[in-house]
Amino acid sequence: MNERPLNFEVQPTEHQRRLWPLLAAGAGIVVLLLVAFNWAARRSARRAPELAPLPFGPAEQAYAPHLRFQNLDVKRFGNMFDQTVTYLYGQVVNDGDSQVLDVQVAVEFRNARNEVVLRQTVRALGPRPAPLAPGDSRDFQLGFEQIPDDWNMQYPSVRVTGLLLH
Repeated sequence: MNERPLNFEVQPTEHQRRLWPLLAAGAGIVVLLLVAFNWAARRSARRAPELAPLPFGPAEQAYAPHLRFQNLDVKRFGNMFDQTVTYLYGQVVNDGDSQVLDVQVAVEFRNARNEVVLRQTVRALGPRPAPLAPGDSRDFQLGFEQIPDDWNMQYPSVRVTGLLLH
């Protein structure tokens, strides 16, 4: 009896040969999408460039009590990158007799023991603001990306730390 070894080699069909390039292209697209989402997440996580502090000498300190922050509201939103962004909304009111060109504030979030867990200094009027005239008010929105988990979920304190008067 003449024994021959069995041949278990399977030849791909024409359909299977056409399928591999499509699978490779699909995998390439998925990789490109993941890279794009990662790039977008890192870009959004970057902080805005630090601006030079505004003056806060005797004249600015004397004027600071004329600025009131009212109608504060805090809202938290999750994004598709599993990050939570917290926004502080409100109005700044100029009760003084000078125009305010810009205002810098320290926003402090506290924990249950009333300890500051996050202090961030930001500009409340935004980039290239129009002057805030005497008696006027302006809405503001400030975003915070990394508030510690032990924040007491109360409104943060807002304190003027710099002013640019006209």
